[in-house]
Amino acid sequence: MAISEHPSKLSLPQTNPGVVTVLEYLIIKFPYVDAQIWRQRMADGKVHWYDGSLINAQSRFQPQQRVYYYREVESEPCIPFKESILFQDQHILVAYKPHFLAVTPGGIYVNECLQNRLRRSTGIESLQALHRLDRVTAGLVMFSINPDTRHDYHRLFEMRQIHKTYQAIASISSDDHLIDKKWDVRNRIVPSEPRFLMQVTKGEANSHSMIRCVQQTTQQALFELHPVTGKTHQLRLHMQTLGWPILNDKYYPQLQPQSADNYSAPLQLLAKELQFIDPITQHSRHFRYDDNLLLDQK
Repeated sequence: MAISEHPSKLSLPQTNPGVVTVLEYLIIKFPYVDAQIWRQRMADGKVHWYDGSLINAQSRFQPQQRVYYYREVESEPCIPFKESILFQDQHILVAYKPHFLAVTPGGIYVNECLQNRLRRSTGIESLQALHRLDRVTAGLVMFSINPDTRHDYHRLFEMRQIHKTYQAIASISSDDHLIDKKWDVRNRIVPSEPRFLMQVTKGEANSHSMIRCVQQTTQQALFELHPVTGKTHQLRLHMQTLGWPILNDKYYPQLQPQSADNYSAPLQLLAKELQFIDPITQHSRHFRYDDNLLLDQK
């Protein structure tokens, strides 16, 4: 059994959804977690308030109060790839995340994630990811170090003041001539089924990416992607929309049967650059991962 080193947290909503106890709320909030698991966590002292006082099965719902809980999984895989730190000051840290490593705890991963690895290696317990990156995607992730300035950096993402550059590889036809061609992709992305998938549908666009081809062989092409918005799986869906789904994508265009990670065939998507004006220093920041995705030269 693997137990998380750091608690997960949530804030109880201001409006009571019709429950008496915290336990009732957690059962409603997480329908995919068996109610008995929450009861056992409480019995084991793994659910508590902000001040550390324990929450039990009879603890009453308190609007806007924070609840902390420790997750556990039967067996947690070890991801055999190493992260690296590109930059660190008193406010932020920028790190490279390898393919297959989650940014934060989730699913079967409670400790084996980038955030917890960095907390252990740096000794900075306040380290917190400022944005998300899919577990199967590699690339740059920015973390907040100082809680006093965390909101300032969060605002960069909320206000779309972070310029991101990605790379992706897709299979192409030998008849395609794509180098230097550009596409401005705008469409509407909404949740699909199963719940972890997204889909493009009719309606007002809520997603926007700019894409161009920078290199190609007879069988593959390398694309540079600039997401303007940040919808879940946006770049993967936009590449599919263009007719070139990203290589080794197990979700799009067709959901593949669940299987163990194939470390020899990672999703060919890399978060390569982050650019922004630092809200504290007002200096221009530009972080770039040096390696590139490589086309198959066959």
